Amino acid sequence: MTGSSVGKISWPSWAARDLALFAVLGALGLASPWSRPSEQNPRNAPVSRPSNSPPAASADQQAQSTKDRELARKIRRAVVTDKSLSIRAHNIKIIARNGTVTLRGAVRSDQEKNAVTGKAIQIAGANNVKDEISVKRKG
Repeated sequence: MTGSSVGKISWPSWAARDLALFAVLGALGLASPWSRPSEQNPRNAPVSRPSNSPPAASADQQAQSTKDRELARKIRRAVVTDKSLSIRAHNIKIIARNGTVTLRGAVRSDQEKNAVTGKAIQIAGANNVKDEISVKRKG
C-alpha cells in the first residue's frame, strides 16, 4: 500500500459528516421527504360531490360510533362480495352517520347503481340511504 493518505477520508469520518449534515437539514425541515410544504393539502383537494347538493360528510368524516362503523362495514361487505360489479362500484364511498348512509362516487351503469343502492337500502332501510352515485360509462 503506497501513497499518501492526504485526500482520503475514512468511512467513519464521512459518515459522521453526512449524518451531521442531515441532522442540520432535518432541523431546518429541508431534508425530510415526508413533509413537503409545496404539496397540496388533501383537505383542499376537490371533493367528488354533485355541485347542486349541500356539503355532506366525506369519507374522512365517517362517524366513529360502533353502530355506524358496523353499518358501513356490512354495506361495504355486501358490495365487495358481489363479483358482478366493477371495481368502480366496489370503490363507492360509503359514509354512515347517525344511522344515515351516504353513497358517493361513480359506477359504470344504471344496473350497478341500482345494485349498490339496493344493497344499502336492504341493510340500512329505504329512508336511511342518500344516493349520490353518478353513472359514468366507459369511453
